[in-house]
Amino acid sequence: MDEIITIEDNETNELFLDIKRLIEQSKSRVYRTINNEIVYLHWTIGKMIVEKQGGNSRAKYGDLLIEEISKRLTDQFGKGFSIQNLRRMRQFYLTYPIRSTISSELSISHYYELIRIKEENKRKFYMKECINSNWDVRELQRQRTTLLYERIANSKDKSKLLELSTKGHNIYENKDIIKDPFVLEFLDIKENTNYLESDLEKNILDHLKEFIDVIENEKKNMEINL
Repeated sequence: MDEIITIEDNETNELFLDIKRLIEQSKSRVYRTINNEIVYLHWTIGKMIVEKQGGNSRAKYGDLLIEEISKRLTDQFGKGFSIQNLRRMRQFYLTYPIRSTISSELSISHYYELIRIKEENKRKFYMKECINSNWDVRELQRQRTTLLYERIANSKDKSKLLELSTKGHNIYENKDIIKDPFVLEFLDIKENTNYLESDLEKNILDHLKEFIDVIENEKKNMEINL
């Protein structure tokens, strides 16, 4: 007579939760890797453009240089390297010339919203709140539109106002990174394509090593061409 084997529910649940936690941690690292690489790539391209332009005295030359580089990069890599995007990369570097001031907590779309803020203290405030309160880009835009910084600056109860301002905001999660339009552009995925999120995640996981290898090669090529 065959022995009847049973599995306790608590043992199954414990193993399931452990594996689930491991998968979520792995996916989180994947999202962060993609985000960090794209932020670094945009910052480095901006740095290279600034160094090649040689300052404001060669502004006309700089404009022509961006136009020519944009044509070549767009032919090879798509619309992600339009003139407008290359100018944003340039401004990204000019705004954050010290790489260590860039936080890995934020996406490139966060930074392209932040660099629109001319006043340094205000920009630092919104950057800090994005990180501390997990704001997504839409929430950052909403808080800017409602003049959060100005209201706090003029408020006697600054802590209370800040607490009230963050209620109901959209939580920025690691998985939101793969929906960032700049990420989709770089991965050559059309924004209006009806991808299942699970399919998109699987595609990124399957090709992560290839993706990182491509970026590393691009970095080396850019450094050689400096």
